[in-house]
Amino acid sequence: MPEELDLNLLRVFDALLDTGSVKEAAVRLHLSAPATSRALSRLRRVMNDPILVRAGRGLVPTPFALRSAGTVKTLLDTADRLRTEPAGSDPRSWRRTFSIRLNDGLVPVLAPRLTRRIADEAPGVRLLFVRQDSKEPDPLRDGSIDLDVTVAGPPPPDVHTSTLFTDHFVAAVAADSPLGRIPQLTLDDLCHTPHVSASRRGLTRGPLDDALERTGRSRHVVAVVPTYAVGALMALEHNVICLVPRITATHLIERGVPLRQHDVPVDLPTSDVELRWHRRLHNDPPARWLRDCVHDAIRPLTTALDLESTWCEK
Repeated sequence: MPEELDLNLLRVFDALLDTGSVKEAAVRLHLSAPATSRALSRLRRVMNDPILVRAGRGLVPTPFALRSAGTVKTLLDTADRLRTEPAGSDPRSWRRTFSIRLNDGLVPVLAPRLTRRIADEAPGVRLLFVRQDSKEPDPLRDGSIDLDVTVAGPPPPDVHTSTLFTDHFVAAVAADSPLGRIPQLTLDDLCHTPHVSASRRGLTRGPLDDALERTGRSRHVVAVVPTYAVGALMALEHNVICLVPRITATHLIERGVPLRQHDVPVDLPTSDVELRWHRRLHNDPPARWLRDCVHDAIRPLTTALDLESTWCEK
């Protein structure tokens, strides 16, 4: 009689695809490495596919496994919703993993605050923070991520949104540098000082360059880094400027990083930071609770900065 594919095997498949490691999947599933390895062997027999194959020192998924990953996540999500805890139940009783894709400027700000709240109130809930390689909504649809905290264009009809706050860019410099000791940054300072550009796509040009061009000026980008957090740390070197979101600079300064933030002496557009989720999770009590946690975690900082903040689910 053929071996059946049960829900537990699908959970192993999902963990293996997410981690690319038998050892890490075992930790996530609270299994031993040998038990996870045996489950992988069963998956290979039932699915008639290797699932993961050796590549150098690691494992990579087969094309079949990559095609199946979204379907498996959807099935697991459906199964979880069949036994969803009723609204108002104790978060301490929940056993869930939530995947959150974060705008890189918010990783050092939101991730620690949210993790602390979850650890205190829902010890059985695990947060998986996902790098923002793109802003596409498909990972929300297929269950690869549960929440998206991002600056993006208009959402598709099946994605709900809520604006967390509106932010703008500031110029981060080393606090003990000459630029860190001046009362305010001038246009000459902005144009004559080397810049570090933070761009996950490796861009050297942005809204600042457009604004400077309108005044007949320009800047010199000496380096490009993938995230605002890295850019802010690069600004610890004297005679370097990096533009970062105000909320990121303020958080780092509050945590003791020796930076100074200056207003940028040209008009730059503001950005609406939104929380996004797919309609499949709109009425799910634990997911709704997590959205409230995100808002509560970020609210003290946005209030202190007097950033425009709204909380109206759409």
